[in-house]
Amino acid sequence: MKLPALEKAKVFGKTVFLRADLDVPLESQKSKVKSQKSIEDDTRLKAGLTTIEYLLKHGAKVILAGHLGRPEGIDKSLSLEPVARWLLQKIKNQSPIQSGTKIKNTKIGEFEGWKITPKLFLLENLRFYKGEENPSTSSGLEFARKLSSLADIYVNDAFAVCHRTHASIVSVPKYLPHFAGLHLQEEIKVLSSVLDKPKRPLVVIIGGAKIETKLPLVEKMADFADYVLVGGKIAKEFTEILKAQNQNKIRKTTLLVADLNQDGSDITPKSVGNFLQIISLAKTVVWNGPVGKISNKDSGYGTLKLAEGIVKSKAYSVVGGGDTVAFLKKMGLINNFSFVSTGGGAMLEFLSGKKLPGLAILF
Repeated sequence: MKLPALEKAKVFGKTVFLRADLDVPLESQKSKVKSQKSIEDDTRLKAGLTTIEYLLKHGAKVILAGHLGRPEGIDKSLSLEPVARWLLQKIKNQSPIQSGTKIKNTKIGEFEGWKITPKLFLLENLRFYKGEENPSTSSGLEFARKLSSLADIYVNDAFAVCHRTHASIVSVPKYLPHFAGLHLQEEIKVLSSVLDKPKRPLVVIIGGAKIETKLPLVEKMADFADYVLVGGKIAKEFTEILKAQNQNKIRKTTLLVADLNQDGSDITPKSVGNFLQIISLAKTVVWNGPVGKISNKDSGYGTLKLAEGIVKSKAYSVVGGGDTVAFLKKMGLINNFSFVSTGGGAMLEFLSGKKLPGLAILF
């Protein structure tokens, strides 16, 4: 898959609408003036920084846009102000104390946001506008038209939402010359290499809780991977599916479904051992979703042991999914993985062979 590369765009002196991954987890903190939100995990923001810096270096004015959470209308608890403070620190090299203070809102056209530098403007949460998630309605079409009127060029660097049919993903690029950002290109390059010519044995680990989103990937990888390891809450549901299908549909590869402990909070030590034996043979590992609860300091045994086993194996490792990535970062292991995908659902759908609307519109 060869996307229209940002490097081929003539951005000097142009205004670029940059759709980025800004949906980051927040935590509350007490300041001297008020209670405000701070960023708990900036993995996605760091991944997108390269494209922002590229555009600024090459003489473009950047209008940065994205969403945070799932607000129903305007919800100030889901404002992108923490992202604006983060950008002030990274782009303008301000100290954390300076960037931790409230910054002044301004407007570009009729859209609110923050001027980070004279050349970089951040729009407020796009999901505050009802047209964002309803692109085919009259409000969605008008919303996309107004967004596109702000810029000369459209760049998508938001892999995590490329499976969404939202106005800023599938409608705005219809009005403007469009290109793929640097991180989006890297995501597609890495995940395509897993599908095209992976170093084998290829081991795919699927965990988490949403069987309806994970099952298509298990079915796809069953025809392709050398080993598919299933854990987490979906393991029990998946076992029931296999029984219902008499295991005929999904049996073309070595498939291991973990046993769960009595309260269903984690996979058993025996299953951990079995998985680790397989992982030790791997040349490529793809992992999406924890294999047990990781909500507090006393949980996460199975997920931690698998992470340590992947690192020890020296295999080329690709990990995705917000919960898994956040856990690995907390454990200090994230930098030991070869590639960290910013996509959870998008990564699953891409590897499952589905057509992502956000990618299709760029061609």
